[in-house]
Amino acid sequence: MKIQKIAIIGAGTAGLAAAALLAAQGHQICIFEKVSKLEPVGAGLLLQPAGLAVFEHLDILEPALKLGAAVTGLEGRLAGGSLLINSHYRQADEHFYGLGIHRAALCHLLASKVREYPQHVEWCMAHEVQELQESSDGINVIGQSADQAFQSQFDLVLIANGARSHLRPKAWEKFNQAYPWGAKWIIVPECDVLNPQILHQFYDRSNIMMGVMPTGAVPAQPEQRLSSIFWSLPTAELDGFLKTKAAQQQWLLDVSKRWPNAAEWLEHVIPHPDGPQQWLSANYRDVVLSKFGAGRIGILGDAAHAMSPQLGQGANMALLDAWAISQALYQTQNQDTFSQQNLWQHYHQLRLSSVRFYQFFSRLLTPFYQSHHRWTAPLRDYSFRAMYQLSFFRREMAITISGLKTGAFGQMNYADIARKPADDSAAELRNLKFD
Repeated sequence: MKIQKIAIIGAGTAGLAAAALLAAQGHQICIFEKVSKLEPVGAGLLLQPAGLAVFEHLDILEPALKLGAAVTGLEGRLAGGSLLINSHYRQADEHFYGLGIHRAALCHLLASKVREYPQHVEWCMAHEVQELQESSDGINVIGQSADQAFQSQFDLVLIANGARSHLRPKAWEKFNQAYPWGAKWIIVPECDVLNPQILHQFYDRSNIMMGVMPTGAVPAQPEQRLSSIFWSLPTAELDGFLKTKAAQQQWLLDVSKRWPNAAEWLEHVIPHPDGPQQWLSANYRDVVLSKFGAGRIGILGDAAHAMSPQLGQGANMALLDAWAISQALYQTQNQDTFSQQNLWQHYHQLRLSSVRFYQFFSRLLTPFYQSHHRWTAPLRDYSFRAMYQLSFFRREMAITISGLKTGAFGQMNYADIARKPADDSAAELRNLKFD
């Protein structure tokens, strides 16, 4: 098998996972990251069964379970407390579960795995890539580091530097636009009034949505269990959220009128507006590409398919991208002649239909949770109540949330993703099955 020299741009979820998987195959990896030190910023996130299958493949599931918080399902309540959404992973498979995890813990686990391959991975921190130049014999990565220009040649480049990437080919972009809604978030001590194994969401009409998610712990303080709180807002209102004590008291009063138990807990954990720990903002983009790879360039993670957070799939899709590129490269390398066209054909076979499904479904659902439309909430409430009476719909929704869908009627097999590399054979890899 020919060893490839591969540049990975971005040390986020997709980049680190891809580095670990490809280094394990013996490829030479160079990770370019514009910051000087890995210090992930962001609220907790939910790893779905699809993402956990990649963790099992990477052999980091066990340490992840120690840092994360097992989640059995999602419950969404309307103002007044009535249950609208009651989706549990066991409805898809009795062995499925999710994992709430802090971004710092996720980064720690993936970076630690990458560091198991020091002979195959070079870290280029504080290196900002500005340009890619592709030729017949390689692709040049050009940029700046400490006021010094650099240029290095590789066989392949994987772009994994986020939704706002300036490196992905413009010709591949079908759609690239910021969402008009975002969220404020904060991480607090674990919620003690709600079920700690459930992702809790709260809705009032389609313009008010709050989430409380089990988040596990950070590596430096494994004994302190945490929760993430999300509050949805139009992006224009994010900067003005809870700037004064009066605004905070009014917000708590508004929450208490709808969900009194949650409000009573929030009052004890939300910091004073003048304190050091403040709510931070999350902004989202909708990015649709015509393809995820061609020639010597591939795109992973949010750089390839950013979307709204309604289905909670961002990190999971990034992990699946990393798994898929490792499988595609393995398959292509074991053919008689290496071909970039075959590489991207394999990669698209594994990822394109799934990404298209989740992008469509996320775009479809978003107005029912983040909009000022008068008709969306009544339609959502009526249809969801009706559909959740059907076992078929409950199962399909659970599979969708699990991150394993490849289309309306297809799904990936957890075991095919989780299978350890040592258990693989070339024949098995060439015949990955979708159930």
